[in-house]
Amino acid sequence: MWSAKKWKSALQALSFLLVLFLHRQASADYNWVVKESTYTRLCSTKSILTVNGKFPGPVLRAYAGDTVYVNVHNRGRYNITIHWHGVKQPRNPWSDGPEYITQCGIQPGGSFRQKIIFSIEEGTLWWHAHSDWSRATVHGPIFVYPKPGTSYPFPKPHAEVPIILGEWWKSDVMEVLDEFVRTGGTPNVSDAYTINGQPGDLYPCSKSETFKLSVDQNKTHLLRIVNAAMNSILFFSVANHNLTVVAADAAYTAPISTPYITISPGQTIDALLFTDQQPGSYYMAARAYQGNLAIGFDNTTTTSIVEYKDGNGNGKTPPLFPYLPYYNNTNAAFGFFNSLKSLAINQTDVVKTTTTRMVSTVSVNTLPCLGNQTCEGPNGTRLAASMNNISFVDPRVDILQAYYYYIKGVYKEGFPDFPPLIFNFTAEDFPLILEIPERDTKVKVLEYGSDVEIVFQNTNLVAGIDHPMHLHGHSFHIVGTGFGNFDVKKDPLSFNLVDPPLRNTVTVPLSGWAAIRFKARNPGVWYLHCHLERHLTWGMHTVFIVKNGKHPNETLLPPPPDMPPC
Repeated sequence: MWSAKKWKSALQALSFLLVLFLHRQASADYNWVVKESTYTRLCSTKSILTVNGKFPGPVLRAYAGDTVYVNVHNRGRYNITIHWHGVKQPRNPWSDGPEYITQCGIQPGGSFRQKIIFSIEEGTLWWHAHSDWSRATVHGPIFVYPKPGTSYPFPKPHAEVPIILGEWWKSDVMEVLDEFVRTGGTPNVSDAYTINGQPGDLYPCSKSETFKLSVDQNKTHLLRIVNAAMNSILFFSVANHNLTVVAADAAYTAPISTPYITISPGQTIDALLFTDQQPGSYYMAARAYQGNLAIGFDNTTTTSIVEYKDGNGNGKTPPLFPYLPYYNNTNAAFGFFNSLKSLAINQTDVVKTTTTRMVSTVSVNTLPCLGNQTCEGPNGTRLAASMNNISFVDPRVDILQAYYYYIKGVYKEGFPDFPPLIFNFTAEDFPLILEIPERDTKVKVLEYGSDVEIVFQNTNLVAGIDHPMHLHGHSFHIVGTGFGNFDVKKDPLSFNLVDPPLRNTVTVPLSGWAAIRFKARNPGVWYLHCHLERHLTWGMHTVFIVKNGKHPNETLLPPPPDMPPC
């Protein structure tokens, strides 16, 4: 018989070997095949693009600081790229993924071995296609665990559960894209939202497939929540349960207990669900936050079910439904956003004095209809979108390759630091001339080590709406948000430079502004864009080129040998 001491030593050794095994697994090669798969939703069956036949796609697991390789094989009909959303990829934009920004698409039959370098991220991120509208079905979560030997800054949960919020069209999403690009109007709204790929039992033909989370009473579950929807900011909640938010965009937050969360496309939330209610069934639900109800949107509600194992309902009693704020409850939406603070912050990480200041308008615009074509935008125009009145034109050679190999004519420097025209951005009516943007491929060049502030000023041109703005290659502190026109003298006085949340996607409010700050210490080519897919398609994006620093560890890594050809 072994003594208690020997058993303890053996268990410790086994635990250490298990940690090593998991760490090696996290650093191993993944093989992902992009292919067509058949799925049935909303009483109809269609073929969709998936990774390894899964919708949502497989979980990518890693520890903080790991380097992971993913071999992407394209067996679909379209060019494809994969972006590792929120992974900073130090000095390695080559595997960042946005098409025509850091690479050309992986062509049908082609492959690309992508190197994903994790650094300070801990928590939930996600990966998705970054070409055309393929990300509607090509997406999945990333779980980044604390380094072996370290732990969460909160009690270890009993289980972790991915909650992937998405959108579903009955028709082929590429046909949706083609139609609205061709007509110049707005895209058809989705037919349903989904939780983990399922619409939920409020939609026809969906009851039997509704996602169910089976739980024991008085246990803690870590919900790893991702908004993978294409065009919708969402409210999410669980009936009769508060959520304790502990991280956002893979950065720990000061814990807050809340009956609901607001989450924009591109954003992630880590929330603890404590199963402290009476045994039974409870809905998890999500529906749109839409600041401007005049703009068409999917007003349906997706559900899944939290089901206590020792419940007495057994499907006979309908699950309780949660509180969700009304669609256009801006105070509720931004009340949640503004409640998030960093957990523990090194004050040297927060930019206190800026070397580069920018103000960028984010606008929906119109362009003249070409030739004899009939367009479906306002007054027969084509809809567009812009930053600082520039509607970005995608090149045919990716900007990273052009920058690295000094290929001329692909892009222009000189994206403006301030709006070219100053007017009342949040007024109700505008002269037509203000609605027409310049079309160009202009980028902003940053010196290595710049301390950058960007104020995003929303405008009501054509159609005011909230904009989730995402920056690749960096996380940033959200130091302020507000409504109305940004006041350069007054508003900075209220900036939070003590414990601002660290995020990679900021939501700019309707008729308002948001200010972010970050340190440009990641050399390369990095995309900045609205994460509402229709606005990205219309041109609401630009590119930052961060120049090399003076030292070897401050310079861009060389390209991999198998970069997809243009």
